[in-house]
Amino acid sequence: MDKKLKELQNQYESIPIPDNLDEVVEMAIKNGKKKKIVPRWLFSTVAAVAIFTVGVNISPAMAQTLDGIPVINKVAKILTFREYKVKDETYEADIKVPNIKGLNDDKLESKLNEKYIEDGKKLYSDFKDTVADIKKNGGGHYGVESGYSVKTNDEQLVSIGRYVVNTVGSSSTTMKYDTIDKENKVVLSLPMLFKDDAYIKTISNYIEEQMKKEMKESNMDKTYWVQGVDGQDFGTFDGSKNIKPNHNFYINKQHQLVIAFDKYEVAPGYMGLVEFKIPTKIIQKDLVSNQYIK
Repeated sequence: MDKKLKELQNQYESIPIPDNLDEVVEMAIKNGKKKKIVPRWLFSTVAAVAIFTVGVNISPAMAQTLDGIPVINKVAKILTFREYKVKDETYEADIKVPNIKGLNDDKLESKLNEKYIEDGKKLYSDFKDTVADIKKNGGGHYGVESGYSVKTNDEQLVSIGRYVVNTVGSSSTTMKYDTIDKENKVVLSLPMLFKDDAYIKTISNYIEEQMKKEMKESNMDKTYWVQGVDGQDFGTFDGSKNIKPNHNFYINKQHQLVIAFDKYEVAPGYMGLVEFKIPTKIIQKDLVSNQYIK
């Protein structure tokens, strides 16, 4: 690594981040453009991030070097705003709070980032409460991990997924997606993409067929809770035969619809998070247009 870059990284990593950073930035968001006295540490942090961002845009070699720095991803638009980290012998938390930029809409950015801040704070607060309860009852093991992944980031759309893994003996995993139309400055919902609610049955039938096909082709190495397979009496999609009207989804890089299920939602735990990519030809007749789904 270049000596100057190494010094810059060391300076960046040594910047002290106060415990109330989230509260300071949250207050700044609420106060908009009101003039405020900026703490020296915050100015240093912003300056460091700005330098890194410029470096990524100018030099591909520098961008490759920065891959190891967790605060900025390759796109330089989704940042880790805050990380709550606890590591004890039997209790562990690693909660990363994302911050999204580049939507060309300050109001929408603020709304999303405030939601991410509040979700992160609540997750950390719940972790502390759970640990306190476990200690009162003689102790035990408990862990929480959360973070995010960018599924799509092009000129039109951003799809960001935020995951939470809770570990108490076994683990459970949940995922929440936000898909944002950057051109029209709106967070998309599943019903917005379709003419009417006929898409619920169309997609549900396709997913059930795929579940049965995967189980058969894998010689039951894959297992879904589907009725009518080897005498199973389970119902698909958490007891019903259909996806929810506003089901968890994202739009991938090829602009295809992907329907997502949490761990244990439609399959045993060993299957983990389950996703089904929906062929556009299957839902073409139900789509309002091909503005988002190609």
